[in-house]
Amino acid sequence: MRITGRLLAAASLLTTAWLAAASPAVSYTNTLIQQRADPHVSKHTDGWYYFTATVPEFDRIILRRAQTIQALQDAPETTIWRRKASGVGSGQVWAPELHFIDNKWYIYVALGVANQWRIRAFVLEGTGANPLTASWTEKGIIKTNWDTFSLDASTFVVNGTRYLVWAQQDPAHSDENSGLMLAPLINPWTIRTPAVVISRPTLSWERIGYKVNEGPAVLQRNGKVFLTYSASATDANYCVGLLTAAAGADLMNPASWTKSPSPVFASNANTNQWGPGHNSFTVSEDGLSDIMVYHDRGYKDIKGDPLNDGNRRTRVQKVYWKADGTPDFGVPVPEGNTPVRLRAAGGGSYVRYSPGPGTPALADTLWRIVSPGLAGGSTVSLESTSNPGVFVRRVQGAVQFDKSSGLNTAAAKASASFERRAGLADGEGVAFEAADAKGQYLGLDANGRLAVAAVDGDDKRQATFYLD
Repeated sequence: MRITGRLLAAASLLTTAWLAAASPAVSYTNTLIQQRADPHVSKHTDGWYYFTATVPEFDRIILRRAQTIQALQDAPETTIWRRKASGVGSGQVWAPELHFIDNKWYIYVALGVANQWRIRAFVLEGTGANPLTASWTEKGIIKTNWDTFSLDASTFVVNGTRYLVWAQQDPAHSDENSGLMLAPLINPWTIRTPAVVISRPTLSWERIGYKVNEGPAVLQRNGKVFLTYSASATDANYCVGLLTAAAGADLMNPASWTKSPSPVFASNANTNQWGPGHNSFTVSEDGLSDIMVYHDRGYKDIKGDPLNDGNRRTRVQKVYWKADGTPDFGVPVPEGNTPVRLRAAGGGSYVRYSPGPGTPALADTLWRIVSPGLAGGSTVSLESTSNPGVFVRRVQGAVQFDKSSGLNTAAAKASASFERRAGLADGEGVAFEAADAKGQYLGLDANGRLAVAAVDGDDKRQATFYLD
């Protein structure tokens, strides 16, 4: 195989030295659920996925369940609790989470009081195999160090100890809206006091509009506890930060937690996704991939208070892992089917869109397989995730990346389209045969560059890709 023409650097591949072992690709279509913010999805031992989230009316707790993540999109929605006429629960109903602890269901939710700015973390207990039909009782407000603004409680277990983590205003820092608190649980509605503050909004990107750390969620892998949280106002400035601790450390010692200096997940103008945050984590249907569930908006500008804009929506995408064992969340992916990476069978490199040397961002190694492709019919096209609207194109055997706006003839569209085939060297992989040049396949040349050419012998491995 050989490659000529322009954008050679952009078509280069990166080595796997900095990439962790691959896991199979996932297949979802975003946006998953409209007008559902602060989404929480969990896969239970019964094989069902359970979903709950904030509704724009802030007046009830809803649940859905389905046997796949995508099927949650159209699953029937059950209201299991409604706003009260007075007292605690007569105001805001925010950010419910569903957990199964000691053979019972628990919902952690932030409840307000009508006509007051009095938000507190609250617990409901459900008895029954299916939480949509369970009998629910109120266990009450979680009593913490202080009687102050608190919300977004979540729970996790490390080394046999179950913890509660939540957001709360610290009276010693009354100029801040909320920091992150941590405490062991005596039972699902009672913490062992005193709780400790493990993070405050001290960095500039945590203090835009509001000074906020909230929406904590935990992911455990590779001997580490990764705790994501959201920061700043709930507009386009909303973003996700990361705390990391060793699983064997004293988690109640704030010094055990290291804060990443920059957001790990933020608005992206290229993909037109704004204000991503308040995420949760679940696993793919095969159990082999970690899935990030989050909300954002498909536009940047908001009129009035962002909390009164009901168009935050639930989205999902795969979490990737770096060679050092830390998570890579990439960017909020574009609308449509979730992108994948193309890992070459010959050498294990990933196709990337990134001019110049150096380690590319994750999004530069992600491609959306558009079906049908630009040529229609049974074809597919490969669209860049970091630069939506840019497609892989064959031009006289060379590979270049062109914007769809320039692919306005049938011949041009065919040159950016492929027939998806079983892998030439391994049927578990895939191959991409040029739609306008039968017998020629997308693959690597001897220098590890991307090309489209006829293949035989060892070239078959270079033209076979695994999706992850």
